[in-house]
Amino acid sequence: MVKKCTTFIPLSLSLLLSLSARAQTTTLADCFNIARQNNIALKQARSALLSGQYNLQAEKKSYLPKVDLLSSYTYLSSPLTVNLQTVKDGIVDGSSQQAVNAANEVFKEITGNNLSQPVQDRIYNTSKSIIGSAYPNYNPELSRQSYFLAGIGVRQPIFLGNKLDAATNLAESLVSTASINVNVVGKEVDFLIALQYLRILYLNTILSKQQRVVDAMAKNKNYADELVKNQILAPYQKSWTNVVLMQARSQLNSVKLDQQNAGLELNKLIGVPLDSNIVITDTLQFKRAATEVPQTEYWRENPIYQLVGSKLAYAKTSEKISKSFALPNVFAIGNYNLYQKDLPVTIPDWFVGLELQWSLFNGQTRKRTLAARQLIDEAKLAEENTGLSLQVQSRVARNKMTSLQNEVEVLDQARKDAQTTSRLITSRMENQLSSPKDVNDALLIETEVEKAYYTAVVGYYLALAEYYNSLGKPQQITQYIK
Repeated sequence: MVKKCTTFIPLSLSLLLSLSARAQTTTLADCFNIARQNNIALKQARSALLSGQYNLQAEKKSYLPKVDLLSSYTYLSSPLTVNLQTVKDGIVDGSSQQAVNAANEVFKEITGNNLSQPVQDRIYNTSKSIIGSAYPNYNPELSRQSYFLAGIGVRQPIFLGNKLDAATNLAESLVSTASINVNVVGKEVDFLIALQYLRILYLNTILSKQQRVVDAMAKNKNYADELVKNQILAPYQKSWTNVVLMQARSQLNSVKLDQQNAGLELNKLIGVPLDSNIVITDTLQFKRAATEVPQTEYWRENPIYQLVGSKLAYAKTSEKISKSFALPNVFAIGNYNLYQKDLPVTIPDWFVGLELQWSLFNGQTRKRTLAARQLIDEAKLAEENTGLSLQVQSRVARNKMTSLQNEVEVLDQARKDAQTTSRLITSRMENQLSSPKDVNDALLIETEVEKAYYTAVVGYYLALAEYYNSLGKPQQITQYIK
């Protein structure tokens, strides 16, 4: 009988395998989805959140009693001394009364009646006098110097001056901070992925343009070779075409290496093996973004602002904890005796009681409270500063976009003119009205203008990414970068 084996593949990994199998280009949205499951920084943030949640669960159980197995072995430097004088009256009275009871029992066995009260008094006084005179006037030492005890101890907190509530509140604030930190890390990872994806699109575009330039220069070199053979062109102009072609090929190789490095960095960000083949074939296409003015106090939705706000809650909880040190602690305690050896006294099987702990003076409490209040002020200032910083980031990004949009429009017209000039000069060279050097010069100028144009385009999209990142929503750029 053949057993069926089922293999479970994570969603992000199956998506990656599917894209690779079909050689389909990986979109920016695909990168975001893969990173959600695989990015190491995100995993670390989620691990910290889980740790905080476990700690919160532990704090919520702090009201439960604490049950311990207690045991002790004690060795004294000298044997214990029994202070017989402190119990003399009890022993003498008890022994005298015991003598009266014994005499009364014997008389009752014989006569059937109790001794008269005067007789009992005489027996009591006589016994007390005899026992009192014979009672030791010293305190004897015990022979053993080591003792062993074992038992089950219970300690139940009743009132701890709000310390338990404060500890729970502190754990809750830490969980809240860790949860917000997961969002912060996710937002920053998305932002970095968007930047890296834009870099790859830019390099894809430049690589395509550079390859076209190399092909054109190679064709121009071959044409120059024919002209030299036919003694139409001077040999030094042929050498010039060789130099320019080698430079163009060198630049092409540099772009390819930059493309490989960008792929490695993207693989690290999305959390896949570095040698994974993430296929991205798209190039930069300019599309004007219709960004609107953010709504009032939009920065409050940004996880970075929320993270700073969570530190304010933490500071307030710290102040509450500092104040609780001045309040008393009350515990219910109990013990059940399991075993005792060589103890000179007999301990009852169990006991219960109340324990009070109250620090009447602690020079640190007031200073700690003042420090906690100062921490609250600091957190408020940090929150305000973060809000202002996010406002500045969004406005600066919008201004960059406006400036780069104008630059893109100017350079777009310039690159079109450069392309037209290259075609005209190439056509003139084919009619022997211009030299191969003129064609190479035109191609170089066209290449520089193309690079300037696409540099402005990628700068525009980078500013757009910064804008959405300041809003706390870097993934929104996918509506312009598919």
